[in-house]
Amino acid sequence: MVSFILERRDQILFAAWQHFSLVTQCLLLATVIGTVVAALSYRSSLFTSLTNNVSAIGLTIPSFALIGLLIAPAGFGVLPAVVVVTFYAALPILRNALVGFSGVDRNTVEAARGQGMSKSATFLKVELPLAWPVILAGMRVSAQMSMGIAAISAYVLGPGLGGYIFSGLSRLGGANSFESVLTGVVAIILLAFILDGLLVLLGRLTISRGINV
Repeated sequence: MVSFILERRDQILFAAWQHFSLVTQCLLLATVIGTVVAALSYRSSLFTSLTNNVSAIGLTIPSFALIGLLIAPAGFGVLPAVVVVTFYAALPILRNALVGFSGVDRNTVEAARGQGMSKSATFLKVELPLAWPVILAGMRVSAQMSMGIAAISAYVLGPGLGGYIFSGLSRLGGANSFESVLTGVVAIILLAFILDGLLVLLGRLTISRGINV
């Protein structure tokens, strides 16, 4: 195992960076999408219910099947990987954003409006900061889930560590097949811990102490 890693350390590090970059960028894109959709939906019970139903149904779609269906319209490579990872990453964030925005005290919002703040200013300076801890919790869930889904994107030649897993499984029993799978799995777990730690740090830097209390 050690010799397998040492002989391929440059390739493994490059694949790990690709994997981490893919998940991080998709997570940021999913956060924007989920937050915007939630911001447009949470004031209406009908849209809130519809959005929750869509996100619940989306989570039941097997990621392997979805990425296979994307081969025809999107082909192979980065594009289908980005689409699938972003899609699944957006779902927990969307649900949490709806909860976060709905949980903001309406009296606080009305007080801000009473002080002359516009709707956009109230949203950016009052509602979004108060909902941010819940949104960030959704991001942490999405980050862990996306690490595994990004590995599946290797099925369509997506970037990352999934190639080691698929390569090992395709020749299971052959030389270095177990080492290949184990390397991919362990590296993904380590990346998941690193990204979660970064999100915890982000929370400490961006969440007001008053909100934490």
